[in-house]
Amino acid sequence: MHPEVIRATPHARARVVETVVAAFATDPAFRYFFRDGGAFDEQAATFAGYLFDKRVTEGTVWVIDGGAAVAMWDAPRAAAADGGTELELPAATLARLEAYESAVHEALPADSHWYLGVVATHPGSAGRRLGRAVMRAGAQSATAAGLPAHLETTNPANVELYRGVGWEVTATAAVDGLSIWVMRHESPKIP
Repeated sequence: MHPEVIRATPHARARVVETVVAAFATDPAFRYFFRDGGAFDEQAATFAGYLFDKRVTEGTVWVIDGGAAVAMWDAPRAAAADGGTELELPAATLARLEAYESAVHEALPADSHWYLGVVATHPGSAGRRLGRAVMRAGAQSATAAGLPAHLETTNPANVELYRGVGWEVTATAAVDGLSIWVMRHESPKIP
């Protein structure tokens, strides 16, 4: 039996940031973004905190076991809004983030959908299907709204993992040699 999945509150921020940084330590996108000056942990933590802050007030961040796993979603209404918080990172890092976001935006469809921006499980909690459990909460919101869900990944192993729970590749993109797979699920019922 899994611990309960709940909507995150601002109190979960520190644990969520820790989980995202640890889970994405070898992720191709994070390694592309935060490659300057040996400050991976600090820059990745700043970015993870930014992503959390812009979604938590929308009620689209779910956590399990205090943040051992997290799913950060954008609902259709939130997708058009910028969180209003400025991201403070070195200019070169911001340029890479902007290039990546532009490539992903071009690959996503214009139709209304839910977007799974981040799903992460702390390595210390891996193998317990916690990531699937937190992903399911946002997927259920998409299904209830009658909308598809989208996500993107730069990790080839994740493509097969997501396919195993019903996601399909709908587009690919690349930025500076980094491959990006955009995936869609029509009725995202995550087992």
